[in-house]
Amino acid sequence: MGKIIVGTSGYSYKEWVGPFYPENTKQADYLAFYAGRFETVELNFSYYAMPASEQLRRMLETDNSQQAVSQQAARNLTYSIKAHQSLTHKIDPAKWRDEAKTYLTAIEPLLEAGRLDAVLIQFPFSFRYEADNRRHLANLLTEFSGAPVAVEFRNNEWNSNRVIDEFKKRNVAYVSTDSPDIKGLPNVLDVSTSSISYFRLHGRNEKNWWDSDSRSRYDYLYNDEELKGAAERVRRMAVKADKALVYFNNHARGQAVKNAQSLKKILENENGTKSCSS
Repeated sequence: MGKIIVGTSGYSYKEWVGPFYPENTKQADYLAFYAGRFETVELNFSYYAMPASEQLRRMLETDNSQQAVSQQAARNLTYSIKAHQSLTHKIDPAKWRDEAKTYLTAIEPLLEAGRLDAVLIQFPFSFRYEADNRRHLANLLTEFSGAPVAVEFRNNEWNSNRVIDEFKKRNVAYVSTDSPDIKGLPNVLDVSTSSISYFRLHGRNEKNWWDSDSRSRYDYLYNDEELKGAAERVRRMAVKADKALVYFNNHARGQAVKNAQSLKKILENENGTKSCSS
């Protein structure tokens, strides 16, 4: 079974002060504190703003600062990082390749340090299984062939053997998700298509999924039974992978941290082994 690593989607939330970060923790110290408790984090800021290499170099230094609870844990912190919206949501056929090159240059510090788990390429519900979109995806994966890549679809039309087979050929991870049971969203599909498995838990807030902002959409706290079901899925995903990455995206009020810590304990108790967060 591959190594199971549990973390959260994002870490720099001021509302986590109290539920997770100690009172009066400065925002500049969030990452170092996080690094002492988890081995991986999924970075989201890179979707909204194109990252820069110097920015990520500073991040590698910050997580290893004296503020970290465990220096060894800080040195081991690894990152998944979301692709910029110009590659997935606001695609300009004349410009996206230049944007991809800029992005790949920016993430070089993570690659060089051996601390990049994956580039998360997440497409919106509107990205349907159509000829132009299939060509864009194929071309984008070619551009990113030198990096570990995981692709998340929000439209169930991409749930097909043809897509799975192509991802296996390219060693690209098909992202498994936990989300509300809403028509059109991806069905549960836990399949290994690369050396890594990738699992994102968005919560099951059906009521707020479509007509709300992202905070309300992902405002959900998993209960123990739901987490036990998630643990079963994670274990199945880890069987055929070298590494299974698990990220909780239900970030409101520190729920992602609480659920991530609970899932870790479930995995420890049921597997009799220590999962990769503390």
